[in-house]
Amino acid sequence: MSWSPSVTVAAVIRDDEYYLVVEERPDGDAVINQPAGHVEFGETLVHAVKREVLEETGRHFTPTGLIGIYQWTVPDTNRTYLRFCFSGQVGEPVPGHKLDPDISATHWMTIDQIASGRTPLRSPLVLRCLEDALREPAISLEALHAMD
Repeated sequence: MSWSPSVTVAAVIRDDEYYLVVEERPDGDAVINQPAGHVEFGETLVHAVKREVLEETGRHFTPTGLIGIYQWTVPDTNRTYLRFCFSGQVGEPVPGHKLDPDISATHWMTIDQIASGRTPLRSPLVLRCLEDALREPAISLEALHAMD
């Protein structure tokens, strides 16, 4: 049996007690996620997370560390994701930048607001990445190596 996980990146972006999250509507109903997405052919993980944050939030992202690597299989499917979650900072919104069409809004929310369930999470990875960012020191970006 062949197994091909989808490789994704995500960013935990914190300003005091608030986290930058995106509101998506993949099936019509709103869900909360970190700025995140698939790594495209030829991209490094760092380039992919910078691109995804810009596309989904309209802000330039400077990654500072790797929070963790997560493997998740969507229940009742054969779809498995490998998520590389980064910590870092963003600048101010880029004037005139249009958000990715899959994103309906961006929000600064506390972890309690995110965990409250008022708006469902895209996956259990969302809260797990936030919790790990609070508990664990980030791994240095020097641990990542892209081979040509």
